[in-house]
Amino acid sequence: MAASYKPTVFPATPFNAEDAAGKLRKAMKGLGTDEAAIIDVFRSHSNEQRVQIERQFKTNYGKDLRADLKSELGGRFEDVVLALLDTPRIYDAKQIKQAIKGAGTDEATLIEILCTRSNAEINEIKKHYKTLFKSDLEKDIASDTSGHFKRLLVAQSAANRSDAPPDTALAQQDAQDLYKAGEKKAGTDEAEFNRILCARSFAHLREVFNFYQALAGKPLEKSIKGETSGYLEDGYLAIVKVATNTPAFFAERIYHSMKGAGTKDEALIRLVVSRSEIDMGLIKEEFQKMYGKTLASFIKGDCSGDYKKMLLALIGDI
Repeated sequence: MAASYKPTVFPATPFNAEDAAGKLRKAMKGLGTDEAAIIDVFRSHSNEQRVQIERQFKTNYGKDLRADLKSELGGRFEDVVLALLDTPRIYDAKQIKQAIKGAGTDEATLIEILCTRSNAEINEIKKHYKTLFKSDLEKDIASDTSGHFKRLLVAQSAANRSDAPPDTALAQQDAQDLYKAGEKKAGTDEAEFNRILCARSFAHLREVFNFYQALAGKPLEKSIKGETSGYLEDGYLAIVKVATNTPAFFAERIYHSMKGAGTKDEALIRLVVSRSEIDMGLIKEEFQKMYGKTLASFIKGDCSGDYKKMLLALIGDI
């Protein structure tokens, strides 16, 4: 599946940074806050435009937009509004830092970001990570994870995935190598799985999966579930799902952020913010196919107040 785009947030045309900054100032000036006006400005401009609005706000009013928003807003609504001001790769870098700082590690976030971004995007994340945290991304990930899962994430952060088109002979060989490394072997040769899943282009991997199915009589996902476990299994499955159907992968992630008791709000915010200008329209379609309900209905049932309104606006259901 080639990269597909169906955003739910679009650039404003025409765009006037001064007008937008003025609307935000008016929404926060005096007693009370006009949350509806803030939602309207943020949902109707692209990330690139929001960055310009933030600069214009400082120029016009000598005030920091983020500081004003923090003093006026609160809770998850504040979180999602501030997330919308970061450029995508700065936001990714901050999310990775959040996932590994302190006690415990949020492995699902590391998988979601490192296994779905392009080489260029990962290199940009590493650059911003270094600037923001004066630390090396690969080293921090290596010191926070272990074993074969660590090797998988370090391989992904090397940003060395090929962009070559599918090569039929090589795809057949890769399928055989995966079969020998798993199903045909006592134990599993994880290095071989890493070598193929982390280095081949997604288009090539799709061909590998077809050959694997013919050879093994089962899809690669089934073999991965039988041969691996834990976060390593999650990482391998993420790569397979992203290569096969990226919007379906993100639909599943969004579903799991809201399923059951409580909401994993940080994950939900990250997923909605990071996909709204790429393929949220396709994610919504996959979500409905997979779960028989609209994404909007899930958000309405799981979130409340201005937080809910902002999320609905970002997915194009306002």
